[in-house]
Amino acid sequence: MPLGNGDTAPRIQTGEDYIASLRGRKLRVFLLGELVEEPVDHPMIRPSINAVAETYDLAVREPETATVVSPLTGKPVNRFLHVAQSADDLVAQNTMQRKLGQNTGTCFQRCVGMDAFNALYSVTYEIDEKHGTPYHERLRAFLQTMQEHNYVVGGAMTDVKGDRSKAPHEQEDPDLFVHITRKDDQGIWLKGAKAHQTGCINSHWIIAMPTMRLGPNDEDYAVVAAFPVDAPGITYVYGRQSCDTRSMEGGSIDVGNASYSGQEAMVILDDVFVPWSHVFMNGEYEFASMLVERFTCYHRRSYVCKTGVGDVLIGAAAQVADYNGAERASHVKDKLVQMTHLNETMFAAGVASSYRAKPTKSGCYLNDDMLANVCKHHVTKMPFELGRLAQDLAGGLVSTAPSEKELEHPELAALLEKYLKGRADVPTEARIRILRLIENMTMGRNAVGYLTESLHGAGSPQAQRIQIGRQMELDFKKGLARRLAGIDESGE
Repeated sequence: MPLGNGDTAPRIQTGEDYIASLRGRKLRVFLLGELVEEPVDHPMIRPSINAVAETYDLAVREPETATVVSPLTGKPVNRFLHVAQSADDLVAQNTMQRKLGQNTGTCFQRCVGMDAFNALYSVTYEIDEKHGTPYHERLRAFLQTMQEHNYVVGGAMTDVKGDRSKAPHEQEDPDLFVHITRKDDQGIWLKGAKAHQTGCINSHWIIAMPTMRLGPNDEDYAVVAAFPVDAPGITYVYGRQSCDTRSMEGGSIDVGNASYSGQEAMVILDDVFVPWSHVFMNGEYEFASMLVERFTCYHRRSYVCKTGVGDVLIGAAAQVADYNGAERASHVKDKLVQMTHLNETMFAAGVASSYRAKPTKSGCYLNDDMLANVCKHHVTKMPFELGRLAQDLAGGLVSTAPSEKELEHPELAALLEKYLKGRADVPTEARIRILRLIENMTMGRNAVGYLTESLHGAGSPQAQRIQIGRQMELDFKKGLARRLAGIDESGE
């Protein structure tokens, strides 16, 4: 397992290399009440690993899409490990994210780490500027190591939070927010839990960050630290997903998307040691809000990844209409146009946010916050309508189709082939496979990433509305209206 300085592990190049790098780490992972011996080989976990592996294989197949020359090493690196040097860099991230959504039909789990690096790059620079701390150079050194080995780095921001009416230091249980329990000359120790952590088990490293604005009494909670996923003291509790045990039944039809899925887990830290070289905030509570706001600015426009998944769903909806013999119906065409309109609206807001980026003091570029929040707010709503329209076009069989075992049953197979057929020239199995894919994406396993995570990821809808409200510029806009209405500002 990679441990940073002095690491002699070979550089990861391909998806196959990546999967091999995850073996033998002895992670403490609980799934369905049992300790998982080897996550790589677990049928419920493996599809999520395959989705991350595609981020490596895309970089091999299409380096122009998924790689960029790093200013730290002067060599090509995966875009997920790159700090944006221009607005074009941010747009290129969006292009890559949509492509990966198209290729996997699910969450590929690396956007949080990418956005964490970009946010931390500017925030550590400004902490150092005020306090004379060494965080920025530490972060650059850490990022360079990650680039050299091509590791997956997850970002962990969401604390379990406990009583939402109380600040971290006011909680009855201090561990409800990740915090420093002790320090010495070597480093710090962390305790607490991070919830809903996308791809955490499939990462090599995790960067823990504050989850909210902090006050003077919350210094122990104002911590940013990186640690390997197999560090002593970490327990992972795997999150359930709808229909997830279908991957353990064998076969490839009922699961809907047999190759790829997302992953979320709770990460429990029990006095996890972090050396000072991997600590990037230590008590500077006044910068917690800046970090959260910059991270969410990057991450909310990163939700253009859902438009790649939307492309798959639109394709599935069009295909099932074709298999049903209904592709020429005017209402079918209109619904596909509506799905496309919704999907491109989300993409347009995210890409516009990236195009309007401006440089921070550190030199890295930060995208437009208003449009990032508009993008994410669209994402909290539009995928649900896309899902509804896809189910509408699919028909009731999307939720009542018999299992793969019935389709293969010696007594039932011929009957089901006969009675579940749509167009005479389309195999019944093909029709059922498309229906299962739509089920998977709209109410099955990958609906977690496409729908629920679209709603709550990077802040639930009210979080975006708050940010949009802060930037409405109503006084400026009222002034525009008064001027054009001919209202005398002098009051005379």
